[in-house]
Amino acid sequence: MAYTTIDDPSAHFQTVLYTGNGSDDLSVTFGGNSDLQPDMLWFKCRNDAQIYQVFDSNRGVAFSLQTNDTDVENEDSPNDRLMSFDSDGFELDDDGNPNTDTNTYVAWGWKANGGSTTVNTAGTNINTTIQANTTAGFSIMTYEGTGTAADSIGHGLGAVPHMVIVKNREEVNRWTVYHHKNTSEPETEYLNLQDINATVDVATRWNDTAPTSTVITLGDNDGVSKASIDYVCYAWTSIQGYSKFGSYTGNGDADGTFVYTGFKPAWVMWKETSEGTHGWMIHDNARSTINPVDNYLLADGTGAEANYDFADFLSNGFKHRHTSTYANGDGVTYIYMAFAEQPFVTSGGVPCTAR
Repeated sequence: MAYTTIDDPSAHFQTVLYTGNGSDDLSVTFGGNSDLQPDMLWFKCRNDAQIYQVFDSNRGVAFSLQTNDTDVENEDSPNDRLMSFDSDGFELDDDGNPNTDTNTYVAWGWKANGGSTTVNTAGTNINTTIQANTTAGFSIMTYEGTGTAADSIGHGLGAVPHMVIVKNREEVNRWTVYHHKNTSEPETEYLNLQDINATVDVATRWNDTAPTSTVITLGDNDGVSKASIDYVCYAWTSIQGYSKFGSYTGNGDADGTFVYTGFKPAWVMWKETSEGTHGWMIHDNARSTINPVDNYLLADGTGAEANYDFADFLSNGFKHRHTSTYANGDGVTYIYMAFAEQPFVTSGGVPCTAR
């Protein structure tokens, strides 16, 4: 049986839906079993074409990035988008996205360390300003690049990272993604979060060096480490019963591939890696409350939410219900990241129910 150390995933990750009011001081509260003070927030408008907004408590409420583009970090002065990370949610100001009047939004929030950072010196020639949630396998790092291949950054997870996302904050550049199931040698490969491209084999991102339980090794590409340029890095490792970073192969059948996670999913993002024809699809249990899970957004696009009967969320994973190459193409390889609504079996041995 799949036991877990996290009986209530909502203590570490939650999704919330809200409607913008275009006014100052819109307070949004999470609705999970536990209060959640987020350290990373990812916003998307559901009913209109608007950019994504990513904030974190390392960089502070004034600084946002957009996953659908290569743009530099945006600084709001004064803070006219995100005003605060609150004890169980967040507060928004009146400057349009993510608070346009009457528009509907989704926000995904992850807990790190309550905004309390330390300096991690485990890396080679690079120190990181870091906050890590080792219980939930998530850390946020900010650092200054060196432009030297094989320099590394300390991540503080205490376990090998399974997914890493890096963004150059000061220059127009790609979101660089490492996933431990990308290929048979994932340290030689990278993906871009802001586009649909297939995986690329090149040494300049991860220096052909797999992450360890203490550090992530960087190449000399400007997307991950340019001298005197500031970066942000998000890293996750799988936690049994709470999160999973894996891969699967589609079967092209309406009785589609089943993907075992060890929990009832609350949120899943997948990407086909072998063909480069489809983007990063995001599904969650707040926007799709019954099976099939049909409402989706694309992390690499600005479009409004769309609807397609892709998959069922089950008590122990997800099962595809369509032949679409977006999710279940015959022989097509996909990677995914997933977070739990409930563990399949709690630490006390209690199984969860299906939807």
